[in-house]
Amino acid sequence: MSNSPLVTHTALSPNHSGKRNHAIDTITIHCFVGQVTAKRGCEVFLPKGNASCNYVVGYDGSIGLCVEEKDRSWCTSSRSNDNRAVTIETASDNKDPYAVTDAAYSALLDLVTDICRRNGASKLLWFGDKGKTLSYIPRDGEMVMTVHRWFANKSCPGPYLYARHGQIAAEVTRRLGKDDDEMDQATFNKMMQEYEKSKARPVPDSTPADWEKDGVEWAMENGIMAGNGNGDLMLHSPLTRGQFCVMLKRYHEELGK
Repeated sequence: MSNSPLVTHTALSPNHSGKRNHAIDTITIHCFVGQVTAKRGCEVFLPKGNASCNYVVGYDGSIGLCVEEKDRSWCTSSRSNDNRAVTIETASDNKDPYAVTDAAYSALLDLVTDICRRNGASKLLWFGDKGKTLSYIPRDGEMVMTVHRWFANKSCPGPYLYARHGQIAAEVTRRLGKDDDEMDQATFNKMMQEYEKSKARPVPDSTPADWEKDGVEWAMENGIMAGNGNGDLMLHSPLTRGQFCVMLKRYHEELGK
């Protein structure tokens, strides 16, 4: 059993049960509740604990591998579901409706399509009903979608992604249907070029995590930090010496009021 070639960062979590006891026939998409990169998302699951996932999709379109596909992750509050599902944590806002960036959504579609393709599926099904889904036995070439909220008192994957599950299933199935005619080299090259462009596309980084929210709001209110010309605060980008000097001068001026 292979892992996705779309992975841009690998940091394997110790939190898993080892080899699955069921063939992969399910996709379960989660919201991370934080606009993280794949690297940062994987780091969350590195310490020993009780949670993990197979993949993390970052806000910038990066894709991280946390638990290999051959192994069962601890992600959905259901042993049965995690044994048969590839679980994907997707970077999202940290408040309702837990929206994801366009880059994350595009990478998510690419990843789910790749998972289905490598595991022999040509159709992804979303029934939108727990009872119907869990009683359904996928046929050869089929995969189903489940959600965390069916197994625990959570809203995961959040209203934003939940409302798009039908769209995800339809688009992935459409892409897999095109595979039936075997993708030619030109089409493959175009797909990879589009994927690389989506990763390079700048994504606004203006939503602070809970632990940094008060500090960011203070800096904004007092004119210490203003972001770039497009209003992007670039909260998690490196700080140059020049930028540091500007912020230090603003801080000094604020103290002198």
